[in-house]
Amino acid sequence: MRLRSIVRFPVAAAATAALAVAGLAAPAHADVTDLPPPGANNPACKPDAEHPQPVVLVNGTFKTMAENWATLSPQLADAGYCVFAFNYGNAATDPVADSAAELRDFVNTVLETTGADKVDIVGHSQGGMMPRYYVKFLGGAPLVDDLVGIVPSNHGTSNPLALAAGATVCPSCADQTAGSDLLRKLNAEPETPAGPDYTVVTTEYDEVVVPYTSAYLSGSPKHLTNVRVQDRCPLDTTEHDQATKDPVVAQWVKNALARKGPADPAFEPHCLGAG
Repeated sequence: MRLRSIVRFPVAAAATAALAVAGLAAPAHADVTDLPPPGANNPACKPDAEHPQPVVLVNGTFKTMAENWATLSPQLADAGYCVFAFNYGNAATDPVADSAAELRDFVNTVLETTGADKVDIVGHSQGGMMPRYYVKFLGGAPLVDDLVGIVPSNHGTSNPLALAAGATVCPSCADQTAGSDLLRKLNAEPETPAGPDYTVVTTEYDEVVVPYTSAYLSGSPKHLTNVRVQDRCPLDTTEHDQATKDPVVAQWVKNALARKGPADPAFEPHCLGAG
């Protein structure tokens, strides 16, 4: 979610998968909002033995893929992953269930294009929560290896702007309000259905998903790791909007993707200012 954007970022119609080559590459006439972030949507990319799952990036509310993943996408591509991203749901303001269906279709296209059996999903805010709907209700459980949520709205937010936006221009904001019908359905046991490994990365400075602890999930430690950035790097003050650009967050994401199971709870990232 990006509630501050209600004021400063007009809601524009976002392309959901209007991508030409193999359904993934942006067409030559694409609007700037259709353009993928650096390193993403190369239809010729094929997963290798070290990186067997393509990574699907899912942006947050009012975000575009290009802006949301401008930093992390090229890092993942440089690390050897096939990276794919898309815009969805009218700037991610459509009902979460509708956007989850778009994610399902995009994942199917990625799997067909790459020949992979599963994908990894990395999502920001709504993009970290919404894929859980795909996993739980739309057949995604056997097709997702890792689901990494960066400041995800898993249990919603008590931020009053969410309800205000939901009453006007943003159905997904209403869905992301704490106690919403959507979230009650999504978080009915099990919160973390069998299939993916789940990693949640939070920051105590999150001013959008309030309280930040609402991002945490419950489940078996074998398949779930909840991370607060400040537990390892207490001087890191990243907040909600910039979490996808934070170097410490990126290290947790890479740790989760590179190993069997979720992120290692004992992982020690390199903290900023640590030399």
